[in-house]
Amino acid sequence: MEKIKNIIWIIALILIIILIGGVAYGYYKKATMEEKNPIATMEVENFGTIKIELYPRIAPQTVANFIALANRGFYDGQTFHRVVKDFMIQGGDKEGTGQGSASLSDLKDGGEDTAYSIKGEFIANGVDNKLKFEEGVIGMARSDYTQYSSSLKEESYNSGSSQFFIMTKDNTSLNGYYTSFGKVIEGMDVVHNIEQVEVKAADDSEETGNTEVSTPVNTVKITSIKVDTNGVDYGLPETLTPFDYMTWMYKQYGLDPNSLTAQ
Repeated sequence: MEKIKNIIWIIALILIIILIGGVAYGYYKKATMEEKNPIATMEVENFGTIKIELYPRIAPQTVANFIALANRGFYDGQTFHRVVKDFMIQGGDKEGTGQGSASLSDLKDGGEDTAYSIKGEFIANGVDNKLKFEEGVIGMARSDYTQYSSSLKEESYNSGSSQFFIMTKDNTSLNGYYTSFGKVIEGMDVVHNIEQVEVKAADDSEETGNTEVSTPVNTVKITSIKVDTNGVDYGLPETLTPFDYMTWMYKQYGLDPNSLTAQ
C-alpha cells in the first residue's frame, strides 16, 4: 500500500513539474518571440516604392486608422499635395488641397458619409509617445486652431483624420505636439526625390492668405498604399466628432450659423 502511495506521489510530482515547465515555456516564448510590426508599402507614380514600419504600441489609434484607410483603398490615387524642402512631404487628403479629411464611410462599411477625427497620441495630449520627428518618421497631420484662440488646444490636438507627412529632416519643434507613428525602412531616396520637385503657391493663395510655396507644379501621385499586418487585426480607431471651426466662429459673434446663407 505504501508503495502505491509513493508511486502516486511521484506521478503527481511529475505532472506538476510538467505543468510548471509548460507555463514557464509559454511565458518564455511570449517574451522572446519577435512581434512583427505592420509594414505599409507605398507606390508613388514615377518615383518608386516607400516602405514604412508602423508602431501600434506607440500610437494604436493612429496606426489602426491608417491601416483601415489604406487597406480599403482610401489613399490610392491621391497625391502629395504639400512638399516643403528640408522639412516634410504631406499627403492623405482626398480633395488634394490640404483642407480635406476622411469620412466614416471611408473607414468602414456602412459608415456615414460624415467627417471624423481621432485622438492625437502625443505627450501634450496625455499620451506617452516619445518617438521623435527624425528623418523618415511618419506623422499624423492636424489643424492648429490655437492661432484663433488659445482655448482651442483640445480641438487642435484631436483634429487628425487621414492626412500624414513623412519627415525629410529632423525637426524637434514637432516632438510631443504631433502624433509620430512609424518610420521609413526602405525608400528614403524616393522620399528625398519627391522633396526636390518644383513647387508653387496654391491656386487659391490670394483668397485664403496662405502664401506658402509648397504645392507641386506637377502632380505627385500615390498609386497605392497597402499594409501587411502579419495576420493581426488592429481593428478600427475610436472616432471623434471633428471640431467645426465656422460654427464656433459664428457663435463668437452671437450669430446662428443655421440662419446664415451664402451671399
